[in-house]
Amino acid sequence: MAEIIQRDGTWTFDGETLRLVPGHDKNVSLLRKTLGELTVPLAALAGIAFEQGKKSGRLRLRLRDGADPLLQATGGKLTDSSDPYQLTVEPDRYGVAEYLVDEVRNAHLLEQVPAAPCDAYLLTGPPVPLSVSAGDGTASFDGEIVRLEWNWKTEDAKTAAGARSLALADVAAVEWQPAAGLENGHLRFTVKNAPTKAPPKYDPNAVELWGFKKDPLMALVAAAVQARLPHPSAPAAPKALAGASPDGASAAAPQPAAEDHDALLRRLRELGELHQAGILTDEEFATAKQAVLRRM
Repeated sequence: MAEIIQRDGTWTFDGETLRLVPGHDKNVSLLRKTLGELTVPLAALAGIAFEQGKKSGRLRLRLRDGADPLLQATGGKLTDSSDPYQLTVEPDRYGVAEYLVDEVRNAHLLEQVPAAPCDAYLLTGPPVPLSVSAGDGTASFDGEIVRLEWNWKTEDAKTAAGARSLALADVAAVEWQPAAGLENGHLRFTVKNAPTKAPPKYDPNAVELWGFKKDPLMALVAAAVQARLPHPSAPAAPKALAGASPDGASAAAPQPAAEDHDALLRRLRELGELHQAGILTDEEFATAKQAVLRRM
């Protein structure tokens, strides 16, 4: 096992997963502290790098495209300080950082992790229920319903209709944009069959963000919703065949329901814990893990 402990956080690699725990230092961002511990399976990893500097170094993880709903929702717009896949390293721990990189790279090579984008999320996203107050409103998500409530800073055009409740089934997409310079940011939900060109300031399905301390937390709401929407790269569901059987029934056979992705991820974590505890042998663990990954 390889581990590096810093004021910025702790990264631990057990040969199968990387466990990322944010530190308690005052310089650790509010987003990382709120997000908490992350478990990154080796299958989600595209690469790892360590960059040395005069005053400090930086460890960086690169995940496969489509592996993480947080990165999918934020589209590369997280700042370095808010990025949970970066770790500041003090000069006296450069050797430990390089050892961790070597261990992860060797395991990555042995496992022959593909470089291709994922067609299913390999991380679960932030846990729900989740509620964040920032900008001109509060966004809450319980796994099924998105609720938007307004505050005294909200434009009358949005408050007139009252709080919004959006069923997950009605959400076509979620968009998070941080404030940059003089441009405000937003968290916007695109509702099926209800396109709009209204600015976030007037859109009742959007929260406007002004660049204050809590604004980045809206990215967690975006990620929690993104994790439960269809994956952008998932294969399209087969269309029903035209025509009907002689008895008038549809000619298309019913499609089996997809397995719960969150349940499969939990199963991976359970297998890792059993292996670490010595209950499963290396061979048993490898076989069981591959079976779960094929089902994903």
